[in-house]
Amino acid sequence: MDRDWNHLSRNRDERLARAAGQLGSRSAGRHVAHADVVDLLHAVLEPGDRVCLEGNNQKQADFLAGALLQVDPSRVNDLHMVQSVLSLPEHLDVFERGIASRLDFSFSGPQGARLANLVAQDRIRIGAIHTYLELFARYFVDLTPRVALVAAHSADAAGNLYTGPNTEDTPAIVEATAFRRGIVIAQVNEVVDKLPRVDIPADWVDFVIEAPRPHFIEPLFTRDPAQINEVQVLMAMMAIKGIYAEYGVKRLNHGIGFDTAAIELLLPTYGESLGLKGKICTHWALNPHPALIPAIEAGWVESVHCFGSELGMEDYIRARPDVFFTGPDGSLRSNRAFSQAAGHYACDLFIGSTLQMDLDGNSSTATLGRIAGFGGAPNMGADARGRRHASDTWLKAGREARSGLGGSRGTPRGQKLVVQMVETFREHMQPAFVERLDAWTVQTQAGMALPPIMVYGEDVTHVLTEEGIANLLLCRSDEEREQAIRGVAGHTPVGAGRDRRMVENLRDRGIIRRPEDLGIDPRQATRNLLAARSMRDLVRASGGLYSPPRRFRNW
Repeated sequence: MDRDWNHLSRNRDERLARAAGQLGSRSAGRHVAHADVVDLLHAVLEPGDRVCLEGNNQKQADFLAGALLQVDPSRVNDLHMVQSVLSLPEHLDVFERGIASRLDFSFSGPQGARLANLVAQDRIRIGAIHTYLELFARYFVDLTPRVALVAAHSADAAGNLYTGPNTEDTPAIVEATAFRRGIVIAQVNEVVDKLPRVDIPADWVDFVIEAPRPHFIEPLFTRDPAQINEVQVLMAMMAIKGIYAEYGVKRLNHGIGFDTAAIELLLPTYGESLGLKGKICTHWALNPHPALIPAIEAGWVESVHCFGSELGMEDYIRARPDVFFTGPDGSLRSNRAFSQAAGHYACDLFIGSTLQMDLDGNSSTATLGRIAGFGGAPNMGADARGRRHASDTWLKAGREARSGLGGSRGTPRGQKLVVQMVETFREHMQPAFVERLDAWTVQTQAGMALPPIMVYGEDVTHVLTEEGIANLLLCRSDEEREQAIRGVAGHTPVGAGRDRRMVENLRDRGIIRRPEDLGIDPRQATRNLLAARSMRDLVRASGGLYSPPRRFRNW
């Protein structure tokens, strides 16, 4: 019997035919009236479909998320949701309503606690918690969406899409779906005669819906400098002098948080006092953090490629085209897939944070009562074994890694710097350092094949706390690594279990370094070192070009 080579195409045609028969007179061609959206979903969705609902770090296909909740669960059910981020309540409501049953994702952020509860109740089957790049790759292999629900800024009459500054995941989602005979539905803020630029061509898009309200965008990376404390200033000083300066880090990625915002705001002040301008922090894979404005204005930054945009930064980005990747219209062209690849292969350092770290250096944000996911950290915070180009930073770290093994043994290669920057106690006085990660219990609860570890200890090169820096590259044994971690774990139970004599030996060898070992006086770690100490200071630094979201304005 001959194989049917056109099943996907015929199935697609059947779905499109159903849609044509069900849509009302308000809809024509690719353009569908927002009142007809539920009818459209009933027509194109089938039970068991794999559906990508665009939920990014910032841009959300929120109108389509709400519409999906309105479908009849007796007609549309057992959906397999594949999406980067669980940000909106609707992203989990579909599971409670019985519309969806299986989930593959990357990051759950504000929905982390609710997700953990649903998993414990066996209401959601998790395939895997992915890194972004890993999930995008699987869109093109074995997690290809049958139907994609995406968001764009605007469309023209033909159905071409302009994604605007927050392009984010849209190209990866649409290309994977459209080129394997899937259905692509896009909500847009407006339909216009002429687009500023074409980001997604019309023949990749099946339906366009002008939503009744603009899609939601979360200013996820914005940090108010007023919330940065002096402990974070001290840690930022240690990062700049004890890691960035010593390795000559020019190409880097910063994670989200006040810790890294403090580093960015110290570059034009503390960094300048150390004579580091032009020697560190010149090329970034980073969202357009407002905290980076003073460093850009002071001439520290040569380029920034962005995963997504940031609300209020639009005019500033337009006015700094030498720094950001912008189109002829002046707006940012972000791309999460390309920035993830840049962070993995083209950056020499990743510095981020975690909720828990164990004695092997493994870290995770999947804890009891909260499954936050990983986002891009596993790609950013992993040594890229396929890397073949050299840099001074990469080679220096590689030499230290080999010396830590007791000599320059083996084939020479470099090493990416992966820094976990974490205060010893997190919110509610929960210790960041633990003997055993909660991830092992989460594995059992969720029926996962592996514990959900975010960054593996073998990739971590430095642990930075308010106690000091532990350089794991120089450790000669697992026992030394454990004691190096205990040595900077402060007054946590893990820190209390240190072998004091061994820790002092590690300090004598420069594996553990306290602030005073770096020539840093903790009394000088004050907020006065910050190049901006409030959101208003950031606006002034931008020359009035930065317009913070309303919730960050207190003037």
